[in-house]
Amino acid sequence: MSQAVIGCLAAQLSKSYHTPRLHLNVDFQTHHPRDQTRPDAAAIMAEKFVGTWKIVESENFDEYLKELGVGFALRQIASRAKPSQIVTLDTDGTITMKTLTTFKNTEIKFKLNEEFEQITGDDRKTKNVVTLDNGVMIQKQTWDDKETTIERELVGDKFIVRCKAGDVVSVRTYARA
Repeated sequence: MSQAVIGCLAAQLSKSYHTPRLHLNVDFQTHHPRDQTRPDAAAIMAEKFVGTWKIVESENFDEYLKELGVGFALRQIASRAKPSQIVTLDTDGTITMKTLTTFKNTEIKFKLNEEFEQITGDDRKTKNVVTLDNGVMIQKQTWDDKETTIERELVGDKFIVRCKAGDVVSVRTYARA
């Protein structure tokens, strides 16, 4: 093969493969959703929830627990508990929420938009998905053909948790500890 033909082929290869390949590398390093060194935009939005929160007010929690089917004795204990919530966010986008009380501690670990299982404080085995919509973290929890929704959002300097089951809504308000 002559030098001219080899040069022409090299130029064609450079034009047709080099630029797109470079472009893909740049996209992967800065925008690829599976890039484990950078959490996705939703996880970054969830970062505002990170911290330790102490309950300051609780409305209608006993009615909510009753709607879930929680027995009287456990409802009384849960309604009187003064929980703290500890929210952390790992570099891979995993969110951990710990609820601490003198009676019982619970912990869930999840990634936004991915299903996970949870054993609740009243020992229900549930399937869950947490999404983020306009700054509100929405947890859909299902078990035995039943469902509850737990919405978490920041309003000013308060962490508001709305628990919904059927027509019952409980609002729990937390402040930074």
